[in-house]
Amino acid sequence: MSDRPNALDHSACRPFPCGPDLFSNDFTDSKIDSEWGFPASPRLRLHSLGAVERRMNDLELGDRPPSPARLAHTSDKHARCTLNELSVLRRHRELCDVVLNVGSRKIFAHRVILSACSPYFRAMFTGELAESRQTEVTIRDIDELAMELLIDFCYSSNIVVEEGNVQTLLPAACLLQLAEIQDICCEFLKRQLDPSNCLGIRAFADTHACRELLRIADKFTQHNFQEVMESEEFLLLPVGQLVDIISSDELNVRSEEHVFSAVMNWVKYNVSERRQHLSQALQHVRLPLLGPKFLVGTVGSELLVRSDEACRDLVDEAKNYLLLPQERPLMQGPRTRPRKPMRRGEVLFAVGGWCSGDAIASVERFDPQTMDWKMVAPMSKRRCGVGVAVLNDLLYAVGGHDGQSYLNSIERYDPQTNQWSCDVAPTTSCRTSVGVAVLDGFLYAVGGQDGVQCLNHVERYDPKENKWYKVAPMTTRRLGVAVAVLGGFLYAIGGSDGQCPLNTVERYDPRANKWCPVAPMSTRRKHLGCAVFNNLIYAVGGRDDCMELSSAERYNPHSNSWSPIVAMTSRRSGVGLAVVNGQLYAVGGFDGTAYLKTIEVYDPDQNQWRLCGAMNYRRLGGGVGVMQTPQTENNYW
Repeated sequence: MSDRPNALDHSACRPFPCGPDLFSNDFTDSKIDSEWGFPASPRLRLHSLGAVERRMNDLELGDRPPSPARLAHTSDKHARCTLNELSVLRRHRELCDVVLNVGSRKIFAHRVILSACSPYFRAMFTGELAESRQTEVTIRDIDELAMELLIDFCYSSNIVVEEGNVQTLLPAACLLQLAEIQDICCEFLKRQLDPSNCLGIRAFADTHACRELLRIADKFTQHNFQEVMESEEFLLLPVGQLVDIISSDELNVRSEEHVFSAVMNWVKYNVSERRQHLSQALQHVRLPLLGPKFLVGTVGSELLVRSDEACRDLVDEAKNYLLLPQERPLMQGPRTRPRKPMRRGEVLFAVGGWCSGDAIASVERFDPQTMDWKMVAPMSKRRCGVGVAVLNDLLYAVGGHDGQSYLNSIERYDPQTNQWSCDVAPTTSCRTSVGVAVLDGFLYAVGGQDGVQCLNHVERYDPKENKWYKVAPMTTRRLGVAVAVLGGFLYAIGGSDGQCPLNTVERYDPRANKWCPVAPMSTRRKHLGCAVFNNLIYAVGGRDDCMELSSAERYNPHSNSWSPIVAMTSRRSGVGLAVVNGQLYAVGGFDGTAYLKTIEVYDPDQNQWRLCGAMNYRRLGGGVGVMQTPQTENNYW
């Protein structure tokens, strides 16, 4: 095969087939799939207009029986119109069969509507409770305005959560078991998190058993501890919550001196009542990790510490640790373990993909510190099956499919300006379902398909020359391939050869310009996600010969072997996988039934995946990239 670029114009190659049957058979010689294995749509044999008119005339004359025909219809208006009419009935108090007495208000309603929306009311009205036979029901311990808002929601599907009502709305939603409203209230509070209020939100979430909000408020508190310790909420904490916070390994502090100062400020806020708790709190300050000067000059000379025997023992333990380095292996414990604060400054981008029957151009970014997804500037083209990577602090989107054509164009995003530019040289071939990665300052495009064939072509981009150069091709054609960089090598993992999904893996050595096989995965996977995490290559999800996968495995280059890890909570094909601030995230995909906007994070210590929020858009076959937060203050972020 010639290494010269194809002379054809690849900007708009073979048209994208419509009517996709998601993840059906792959390429054959006579039938070429789209980037996600969509078969070409058959041509329909339609009657001409004249033939239709003649057929209708025949039917009217009764000369011919009607052909079998069926017209199914699902109304988009029915649900909304029905709710509107039910609201009118309630407003006019027509057919209402129950009155709710809440505080000073009487709320008229229909039992069937309340029972359909709320498990609480369903149990009340369909069980053996006295209320099931009453036309007036008194409900206590709930805010009357919150109840009215929730009943209005049952009839309208609309509600506004705001600062003035969220603290009454959430408890009321918990009582009525309106899980959707609970989630909306928690989402609102999550977005309100600030160092000045996170402890109050944490306590509120704990009181009402909102586990996800409690987890996020905990994490926010840990990551912003140096600001949180200055707040009034911190000084008002009960001792149990203080200990919960300062005992965390994830506490984000520049030095243990800040933790000691926080404890002393808390004690001195009400010294007469709190001095008895000083030793309980101080045992969670990692005194052996303090500098000798601070330990002796500040901690050891503090009057409250010197006057407490248990505190003096803690100081002596720390001094011994510092003075006897040869004995430290025998003195290890919770107070000698360094904290592991989250590495800050990285954000995750989700780029393009397939959603609701079409390729999309939208781009959004995820900040793990705030757990928020925010939209940024969209690409100039819609791209599904796009390859995404970060090179020189710029985000590249390579190839893909725009719903009509296979693409060889490239776009580049600058986070400083929140703008995409198209002044990047195109690849020599159109590529969708392509794998991309950065190695030694070059951007590599690996495999994919061009609308005619599945590719084994590999080319790399030199940003200094703005040119693509072909390198050695892979030994196997691969579309839907995942790529990873580890130990100076480029790995091509799984994919499909145009006939079936692959479990094979090959490795590229840029010094020798050569591909060599390595150990195969245990499972065939195309459209999988992969990332390097803790010096291992993780491969998750994808699709095998017949279904979407939730399974995951990881590769150890030293033993040249793959081993399984726990499966994700969802099946995900076309999933993005990335490491952000030391955590592994799986993003979007397709579960066999629906496009996904959920993300989940992997905990290697517990060997488990946990759902942790959702994107604004559902994305199948979108790319993901990780970037550092810009350091300048006058930037878009």
